Amino acid sequence: MEISRCNFPEGILYDLDNFVWLKNDENDRSIVTLGITPILISLAGKFTKIKLKQIGTNIEKNKSVASIESVRYFGMVRCPLEGKIIEINDALSYNPKIVNDFPYDDGWFVKIKIDNSDSRNVNSDKKADNLKFIDQCHDEIKLLIEKLHVRCFSAFPDYEMFEIGVECAATLTKLGELIGKIDMGNIVHVVSDDLSADLEMIRWSEETGQNLLEIRKEGNLYHFIVKKTK
Repeated sequence: MEISRCNFPEGILYDLDNFVWLKNDENDRSIVTLGITPILISLAGKFTKIKLKQIGTNIEKNKSVASIESVRYFGMVRCPLEGKIIEINDALSYNPKIVNDFPYDDGWFVKIKIDNSDSRNVNSDKKADNLKFIDQCHDEIKLLIEKLHVRCFSAFPDYEMFEIGVECAATLTKLGELIGKIDMGNIVHVVSDDLSADLEMIRWSEETGQNLLEIRKEGNLYHFIVKKTK
């Protein structure tokens, strides 16, 4: 389900206090996979370091299973249930941006064997009262996105350019220089208040062959998502 352009899949549980999601294992309902939501991802920005607790660690309710770090953010990822870590996603240690790009798939953090393992699933555990399916918390999530000024784009940016009060020609020159330095496939988020920015950005994309993934206008600001493709 999409809420304010952010993806919140059905069939998993959300903890709005810790900005995490939980999903039951299909073969063993006492095992859950934990990851973080687009809300926390947007607030943190591009991750530069993720450190996971070790396998075998006992986790108390609302205690951390990992630390996350970006240029502008440092914090803990907390689990709303008690249990023991039985598996960790080692890939996050050397490629933390997987979480930004694929938060519900390759970007999962840990798998936990929850206490009260005889319970049929997480939702039946009395300790999980704060966990809700998306149809139960849709309005709450929408309010949180608005309150925290969360933005979700078609691709998560590796770089950001805030060019307020700058003529579009100068912005495009700067963008071209950045594109020349970054890796193939990297994503740039450009913000401009130039009145002709949308037309100029489309023209620039056609001339350079770089992929303009998204154009969005919010108030007097344009947001562009550009992918380096050549």
